[in-house]
Amino acid sequence: MLRLTPVDAVLFDLDGTLVDSAPDLGAAVDQMRVARGLPSYPLAHYRSHCGAGARGLLGAGFGITPADADFAAMREEFFSNYAACLTQRTHAFAGIENLLEVIQAKGLPWGVVTNKAMRFTDPMTRAMPLFASAAVVISGDTTPHAKPHPEPLLEACRRIEVDPQRCVYVGDDARDVSAGKAAGMYTVAARYGYLGAGSDVQSWGAHACIDAPRELLQLLDWA
Repeated sequence: MLRLTPVDAVLFDLDGTLVDSAPDLGAAVDQMRVARGLPSYPLAHYRSHCGAGARGLLGAGFGITPADADFAAMREEFFSNYAACLTQRTHAFAGIENLLEVIQAKGLPWGVVTNKAMRFTDPMTRAMPLFASAAVVISGDTTPHAKPHPEPLLEACRRIEVDPQRCVYVGDDARDVSAGKAAGMYTVAARYGYLGAGSDVQSWGAHACIDAPRELLQLLDWA
C-alpha cells in the first residue's frame, strides 16, 4: 500500500472534499429558476457542476456561459442567493469529523485551501463547528492567485510553518492536484466529491485516490 511519508500537516479543499455544500449551491441557482417561472430541477441535476462554481451552476441551471450578456448580472444574483443560505443544508461528508479528530490526535495541524471567495468562506467556517480546530483557512482571493496556481497552498504552509514537501493536499478537482503537485506536496484525489461528468481521475496524476475520507488514514505514515 502506498504510504505518504513523512507528513507534518494535511490541507484540504473545501466544497466536495470536507463539506457537501451542493444542497445550498443548487438551491441558490434553482431559486433563480423558480423566480423566473421555470420548473425546479432536483439536486442531482446540479451536484456534478458544483466544483465549477457559478459558471458551472448557471450553466446547469440556464445553459449560459460567461460569454452571455446576462452572465455577470445572473452571477451576482446567484451569489446573493447563496450568501443567504450557505449553511442551511451544508454538512460535513460522512467520516470527515472522525478523520480530523484522528489527525489532531496525532498532533498534525490541518487546514483549508479553497477557491471559494472569502465572502463565503469566512461566514461558513465561522458558523460550522467543524472548522474550530483548523490551523489555517485560505480562500480563493486570499492571495493574488487561485488554484491551480500553487501560491494559495504555499501561503497556507507559510502560515502554519510547515515545509510543503511534508504536507498532503486532498481535493476533488484536477486543479487541486495540479496546485498540490506544483507546490511540491503529496496529492490525494477525493473521488467522493463533485466530479464532473466523464472525469478521468486517474489522469490527474495524484499520488493516491480515495473513495471515502477514512481511506486517507490508511495512506498516512504516522511514524
